Amino acid sequence: MEESLYSTKEISYEFFLPQRTQRKTQSCTKEKSGIMTTEEIFKKVLDCSFLVHTALGPGLLESAYLECLYFELLHSGLKVEKQKPLPLIYKEVKLDAGYRLDLLVEDRIVVEIKSIETLADIHMAQILTYLKLSNCRLGLLANFNVLHLKDGIRRVIL
Repeated sequence: MEESLYSTKEISYEFFLPQRTQRKTQSCTKEKSGIMTTEEIFKKVLDCSFLVHTALGPGLLESAYLECLYFELLHSGLKVEKQKPLPLIYKEVKLDAGYRLDLLVEDRIVVEIKSIETLADIHMAQILTYLKLSNCRLGLLANFNVLHLKDGIRRVIL
């Protein structure tokens, strides 16, 4: 079993590759023992993100990473919504402004995927806005166009 250590700006996570069957067995055991915490779900999202980046590497379009991460998250047993419409509500008016969440995981975690040279402040502002509009408190901003995904990951807490 190959061991890798990855970290975000706030919390370090350890996971193992490529034992796919072992990962699935571990996740099924946790799910049967009770409801998963937000941190457990976030760790699964990170694990799947690293798995996709390891398989594909940098240089692809955002849509390719989105589809592959969506597949991995579903395969890991999580409830995932892709390109979920996000209305803007101003006072009593509901505006269909065309905002869409890349991924919404377990109705708790917003995942915003990028494939750009570097993340900018505007990308952080975007995910913060999505968190406010969706009433979620935790988000993952992931830029897949980096050599090492740990350099493109931002954990965002509202």
